[in-house]
Amino acid sequence: MKNIYKVLVVASGLFAMSACTDLTEHIYSDNTTDNFYNNETEVLSAVLRPYTHSRAVFACQSRQNYWKMNELSADQLAWPVKGPHGYDDGRWIQFHYHTWTSMHASIEDSWNLFFMGLGFCNDAIENLEKRDAESMKITEQERLAYIAEVKANRAYYYMGLMDLWGNIPIVTKVGEPEMPATNSRQEVFEFIESEMLAVIEDLPLLSEEEQNTGRFTRAAGYAMLATLYLNAEVWTGTPRWDDCITYCDKLIKGEGGAAHGTMELDKDLVSTYSKDNSTDSKEHILSLTYDYLVSGLYCGWSGDFYHFNQKYINGGIANGNDGIVVIPSAYDAFADNDLRKKEWMLIGPQYDYKTGEPVVGTSEYSGQPLVFVKDIKRFSEGKTDESTMYTGEENSGARFDKYKTGASGDPNYWGNDWVLYRLTEIYFDKAEALMRKNGGKATQDAVDLINACRQRAFSAEDWENAKYSVATLTMDELLAERGREFIFEGKRRTDLIRFDKFGTGDWWDGKKSDEHYEIFPIPYQQATLNPNLDQNPGYNQ
Repeated sequence: MKNIYKVLVVASGLFAMSACTDLTEHIYSDNTTDNFYNNETEVLSAVLRPYTHSRAVFACQSRQNYWKMNELSADQLAWPVKGPHGYDDGRWIQFHYHTWTSMHASIEDSWNLFFMGLGFCNDAIENLEKRDAESMKITEQERLAYIAEVKANRAYYYMGLMDLWGNIPIVTKVGEPEMPATNSRQEVFEFIESEMLAVIEDLPLLSEEEQNTGRFTRAAGYAMLATLYLNAEVWTGTPRWDDCITYCDKLIKGEGGAAHGTMELDKDLVSTYSKDNSTDSKEHILSLTYDYLVSGLYCGWSGDFYHFNQKYINGGIANGNDGIVVIPSAYDAFADNDLRKKEWMLIGPQYDYKTGEPVVGTSEYSGQPLVFVKDIKRFSEGKTDESTMYTGEENSGARFDKYKTGASGDPNYWGNDWVLYRLTEIYFDKAEALMRKNGGKATQDAVDLINACRQRAFSAEDWENAKYSVATLTMDELLAERGREFIFEGKRRTDLIRFDKFGTGDWWDGKKSDEHYEIFPIPYQQATLNPNLDQNPGYNQ
């Protein structure tokens, strides 16, 4: 059983927020921090609470969160209007066309989720630091280890905030200050770096015995630092390629531990994301853990991705809102012989999981076989000359199939852990850092790293023509390959910005946008309630 679920998580009313969000207080429990933290179970509940909240912040599910902001503003995924469905106050259209404002509901919701998570972290840190170990019935070593773990988790929250909003307040005490001022992106970067470097060696090794891929380990800390330094030039103006390489090497050499004996790339395209991926995958570094049959919880991508009749395709219990699709240019970026194109996406006629009979549509194609097509056009009306966010139908766009639930009767049904860091990303990060150090030109080491990952995507017969060389692995090709490898994983906007490709509009019906859209506005309500927050450049208050 996944250890993260072995401990009861107490009611959210127990924990205070450190956000500048104005929310009405409701009393859900008589527990306070004064009469809590009395034993190991209570302590561990506080330590684990930010992890359960992370599902809402970082996973692909039906919340307005980091994942949506990072993917739906980029060049691979979109939520087009499909007939009468999907307009949703224009929020997905605004993301796609880079026309959002500080009033955007998803931006507000995501900000609130982030700061609520920081509140959970701050509460745990504050109470663990001011109490002695004996009063909590834990050892001093455990107390210090828990503090290190929660500080690492807090730094991860801050890195997501810094990525999206740039200039944000640094708050480390619950409710103090009441109206925090904005810190610069440089200051936030330095805070994250100092926090991580201070605790990194106090974090436990990633371990099969401890089953701790769902918690911050030394390996997760190394991966986070690799990300921090890979993006340092964007976030601070100063490149840190050597530092990125250093932490990539630590992971590749296994210095941070491993989930299953050794840290190594998965040999196929399935193990990393399967319903059994907590045991099947060798390369998980940090995941959001789920076990539906034990806890009743699963990563809720179905709501945003699945078709109205999806349960017949997957053999499961969930349909969806027929929302997010792969845009045509992103689908075409995969070669026809790229196995990821077939393994990770649904396209073409769809069939019942059990009977093999065609699954039928429910809207434009009601009673007709459901056939997913790459183009976002109103074919049922004979309109094939226009393709925009407004011209979709229920069958428009290739669909998400990277994570597979299995059938509802499977003993591990919907047990997929959602991966935040995997070893493949570390290979890509190191390769990119090597190339940037080399003036944007590939080194043989960089080529070897990318080929080691890419080889899984091609048959033995096709590999000779598909593998990269020093001549063919350009920076543009590296960005394209990152897109293919990490599609659906919540990383694309950040990658585009680092490669100076975010506002180009060079995809499907994308439009060029101003540079200020590379960071999001402080939500209007937050800026209004707190006069100490400075709005990001280019946005009206």
